[in-house]
Amino acid sequence: MKRVLLILGIVVVLLLGLAGGAGLYVRNALQPVAASDQPVRLSIAPGMGTVQISNALESKGLIRNATAFMYYLKFKKQGSRFQAGEYDMKPGMTFDELIAKLNSGDVVKEETIKFTIPEGFTIEQIAAKLAEQTPWKKDTFLQLVDSPGGFKDETTAAIPDSKNLRHRLEGYMFPETYEFKKDTTEQEFVERTLQELDKKLATLPADWQTKLQDRGLTVHQMLTIASLIEREVVVDEERAKVSGVIQNRLKKNMPLQIDATVQYLFDKPKDRLLEKDLQIQSPYNTYLNAGLPPGPIASPSLASMKAAIYPEETKYLFYVTKKDGTKGHLFAETFEEHKKNIEESKKASK
Repeated sequence: MKRVLLILGIVVVLLLGLAGGAGLYVRNALQPVAASDQPVRLSIAPGMGTVQISNALESKGLIRNATAFMYYLKFKKQGSRFQAGEYDMKPGMTFDELIAKLNSGDVVKEETIKFTIPEGFTIEQIAAKLAEQTPWKKDTFLQLVDSPGGFKDETTAAIPDSKNLRHRLEGYMFPETYEFKKDTTEQEFVERTLQELDKKLATLPADWQTKLQDRGLTVHQMLTIASLIEREVVVDEERAKVSGVIQNRLKKNMPLQIDATVQYLFDKPKDRLLEKDLQIQSPYNTYLNAGLPPGPIASPSLASMKAAIYPEETKYLFYVTKKDGTKGHLFAETFEEHKKNIEESKKASK
């Protein structure tokens, strides 16, 4: 009997020892790892379950034991709201802190490239700004915008195959602020701006294409007119009126005589055009050539596109910039009225 009691006592002692050891093991497994200020990057892919996430945390040295963490999740009824993404986790975080971070989706913000194309910017201006503000290469960009078969969307497919175009995609890159992933290529940047143009055209009134067809204009010609308006007009209310002047002169086969088309021929706009500038031989020079230039001279805004499609019906054939600081225009139906407006404008500048 004494022998049996002795054996039972030894068994009890062993069981208590095992229980104590197991408890110590569990308690140790639940403790945070040694703290560090150096974050560890953890990737949680879409569809990963708690087992995979627990193993990933252990393999990154963020927890001591994946099984303990998994059972802790079950005990706390957590793990169903974990969000995929890239996380920066600091060693030493408790289970509850890890869970809270994964639940909130507090992921690492991806480095991006933010770039704005201002309204009225030319391809050359975009290229210069791009070289200054982004890692993209100016030469690569210019090769892309002049590539005849580089882009296959419906709008750019209708660009005329003309050697007179200074830049094939001039006027087609919609002016907007864009944000891209850091590894975005020059081609993806250009494609995004063209897609944005398609989106903006889709917001126009349903009859816009019919209106163009009724006037015998293509989308390319509409964008050309819109770019002229963009470069000529500052006061929004005058866009449709200037568009009307352009339409009226086109109908009469009169040279448009728009300064902005001559300015387009220079690398940098001049403060004042001289008479010799107006004699520069170029298909873009609307002083020497009747009709529209070969293509747009800048990236027009949606407001200028609307004005090009829906011009104000007037008999005006001329306009001159006011010199009173308002940046508005004086409009005239005849050349005699136009000359008077020029004199009036000069007086206002004195």
